[in-house]
Amino acid sequence: MIINTGMRTDIPAYYSEWFMNRIKEGYVLVRNPYFNEQVTRYRLSPDVVDLIAFCTKNPAPMLGHLGELKRYSMFWFVTITPYGADIEKNVPPIPAVTEAFKRLSQAVGINCVSLRYDPIFIDETYTVDYHINAFEHLLNNLSGYTGQAVISFIDLYAKTVKNFPGIREVRPDERNRIGKAFSQIGKSYGVTIRSCCEGTDLSKYGIHVSGCMTKEILEKAVGYSLAIPKKDNPRQNCNCILGHDIGAYNTCGHLCRYCYANYDEKLVKENMRRHIKTSPFLIGQSQPSDIIHDACQKSYFTGQMILQL
Repeated sequence: MIINTGMRTDIPAYYSEWFMNRIKEGYVLVRNPYFNEQVTRYRLSPDVVDLIAFCTKNPAPMLGHLGELKRYSMFWFVTITPYGADIEKNVPPIPAVTEAFKRLSQAVGINCVSLRYDPIFIDETYTVDYHINAFEHLLNNLSGYTGQAVISFIDLYAKTVKNFPGIREVRPDERNRIGKAFSQIGKSYGVTIRSCCEGTDLSKYGIHVSGCMTKEILEKAVGYSLAIPKKDNPRQNCNCILGHDIGAYNTCGHLCRYCYANYDEKLVKENMRRHIKTSPFLIGQSQPSDIIHDACQKSYFTGQMILQL
C-alpha cells in the first residue's frame, strides 16, 4: 500500500521526529478528520508499505533521517514558490529550500523527487511575467536534480477565500500564457511539466495533464510494477494515486494564506502545542471514546521490474 504524509499538513518540516518515532515503533494512529472518534491504525512495516509519499515546503529536517528510511521506497514533492513572507509566513527562503532539494535528490534519486510550483495566483505583485521569470530561474537552479515539475492554479476553497481576501481565479488567457511559457522552459531544461486537476486545455502546449502522482510515476520511483486497486484513485479529474494520509488538518506551521488545509491560525497554534513527539497520534493522545480499527493493508508489489528510461 501507499502511505501519504502530505495532503493535510507538512510532516517533514514540522513533525520529522514524531514521524521517525512512528517508523521505529512500526505503526501510527490517524483520526478521521470528519468523525473524530474513529481512528485507523496503520502498520508502517516495509512488508505492507510499498512507498511513502512526502509533500513539503522544507525537506531539510528530514535529510538526516534518510538513512533510516532506506528500507522504504519514497516519492517526494518539494513545493517552491516565489512568494514573500506576506503570503508564505513561515516558509524558509528559496535558496535554502533549493539547496535542501538538491541534497534530497542526491540521496533518494532523481526519479523520486519532483518540484511543485503551486498554487499559482496572479495579482499586481505576482504577475504572469513575474511567474515566468521565477520559474525559469528555479529550473535553472534545479537542472539535473529533478525530471518533472508540477504546476496548478489557485482553487478558491472557502478556507482559502476566508484567509486570503481579494484573491481571484487565474483567467484563461493568463493560464495559457503561463502554460505555454512553462512548457518551453521545461523543455529547455529537460524537465517534464505536469498539471494536476486543471483539465486538459494546457495539453496543447505539451504539458502532461493526467496528474502528478500517477501509477506510472510511482512505478518509476519504486522500480517495480504495482497492482494498485482502483479505490486508491478516488478522483475523477486526474489519475493520481492518493494513498492513505496520516496527517491532520490545521497543523501546518507555514501558515500560507492560500492554504486549504488550515482553517484558523489560532487553531493551528493550539494543535501544534498539543503535539507530542512520542504519541502515536500526530496531535494529542488516545481518548476513552476512541474507536480504533486496523487498516486492511497489503503490498501492491507484483515482483516485476520495470525498465528505467
